[in-house]
Amino acid sequence: MTPLSSYFLLLVIMVFNSFSSQAQERPRELGIKIGVLPSGEQNSITDVSGVSVGQLTKIQGDQIRTGVTAILPHQSNLFQNKVPAAVYVGNGFGKLAGSTQIEELGNIESPIILTNTLSVAAGIEGIVKYTLAESGNESVQSVNAVVGETNDGYLNDIRGMHVSAEDVKQAILSAKSEIVEEGNVGAGTGTVCFGFKGGIGTSSRKLPDNLGGFTVGVLVQTNFGGVLQFNGVPLGEELNQYTFRNQLESADGSCMIIVATDAPVNERNLKRMAERAMLGLARTGGIASNGSGDYVIAFSNYQGNLIPHQSKPYEKQAVHMLANDDMTSLFLATIEATEEAIINSLWAATDMKGKDGRLIKALPKDKTMEILRKYNRLP
Repeated sequence: MTPLSSYFLLLVIMVFNSFSSQAQERPRELGIKIGVLPSGEQNSITDVSGVSVGQLTKIQGDQIRTGVTAILPHQSNLFQNKVPAAVYVGNGFGKLAGSTQIEELGNIESPIILTNTLSVAAGIEGIVKYTLAESGNESVQSVNAVVGETNDGYLNDIRGMHVSAEDVKQAILSAKSEIVEEGNVGAGTGTVCFGFKGGIGTSSRKLPDNLGGFTVGVLVQTNFGGVLQFNGVPLGEELNQYTFRNQLESADGSCMIIVATDAPVNERNLKRMAERAMLGLARTGGIASNGSGDYVIAFSNYQGNLIPHQSKPYEKQAVHMLANDDMTSLFLATIEATEEAIINSLWAATDMKGKDGRLIKALPKDKTMEILRKYNRLP
């Protein structure tokens, strides 16, 4: 096959996957309601106004199953207008570039990139090139690039390092505030979750006006193990597929969780929100195994709290922030949106054959619906 024909084959596969994903009903549309809070209009991280997501999917030949997912906290120059942020490590067997500066300074100054383990360097390079090229950044000489990963090496030729800096830039430049494609796309192209095909998933919660009216959105890259719980139903046991079922399956893997909100929350309370995202992961049956890299990045893009790159010396900064007593509804929103985002990643994923002929089957949806009815979890 010529390079040109391979390129067109890749485009056909990407377009087909896009149409398939968009045509498929999500669990909430089928009457599977997770949690008690209402979702946002798109049930997506992009329900947080200003947040955009771009993805690049690489499916080539029999071996390459990988990609990039880019999350932009707002639409203006991120380096010049940083967002308050925090990181929480559920289990640290992973690589999260840029995390120490977030911890130290409490902000993010770049797009957030998700990709595979051996492409973190490409993620950094792509962010740096994108940032240096932005208007207003002509004098910039240091960029804290934020890049997270999971290991897609079961289905993908990860050693080939097929993600380039240009791929990363393309994902960033393609970011939109529309509903996010889920499943076998972007950084979730080659991932595996609970023994089924994992991927990218997203969800949101919109608080009622008497609780502030704020929005919380979550995006996940799922690639981990455990005993799957689907809206409180022991689905992994019912399907007879779960970690340590016969002492052969591995529980190792990783999950990247991105939490966004428009609420005026400072870095300290953003970390508290990030901690609650792990409770959402636990509600799906994830166990944060020894070999799992489970990281949460939380940020607020509340306009009044954006952090200018340069300010006058000793100038007092006005910061708007919710009181601790007002955080509980945001905690619940984070937990519920994380749980549903993980479920959505599984629901949208489809069977995938990859490296060395390995095949990972998707969650069996018809059987899942039968089990949910058995437990009275469907109307």
